[in-house]
Amino acid sequence: MKYMQNGGFQSQPVMRLTLFFTLLLLLGFWLSNFALYFTQMSLTPQSVIDFYRGSEAEYRMPRTYQAMLEVTHMHLPMMAVVLLLLTHLLIFVPLTFRQKMVIIITTFISALGFEAAGWLVRFVHPLFAWLKIAGFLILQAMLALLLGTLALFLLKAAKN
Repeated sequence: MKYMQNGGFQSQPVMRLTLFFTLLLLLGFWLSNFALYFTQMSLTPQSVIDFYRGSEAEYRMPRTYQAMLEVTHMHLPMMAVVLLLLTHLLIFVPLTFRQKMVIIITTFISALGFEAAGWLVRFVHPLFAWLKIAGFLILQAMLALLLGTLALFLLKAAKN
């Protein structure tokens, strides 16, 4: 990280290459988020409700506590690591303190909302389907912003 903080990575092509491939793989993660979401639900509250609470019309059973716990158990640490990596790298991008804080807070809050919303839809109230949709859209937008900003930062560093 000292290379990022001191700008030394700009003269380290191997460091830039490593960061580039990391961003490339995370771009695949971002794209697969869309595929996973849209194979299960759409952007309508009813599709989210049907996924979590079941649907007699589609012969779909409600999500079980255990199934949701297993998914959450894997999502939380994965999202934490991915968001830690991306937001940590963002710290070295020449943005204002306020811009960095807004991006970091919005990213983590949207991820928490997205993860919590499924539980809330299933066990509290169907209206939390709106939180699931908003959390998904905001999280995806923030991931795109982080990946794009970091990619531009790397490109500028390579030119220098």
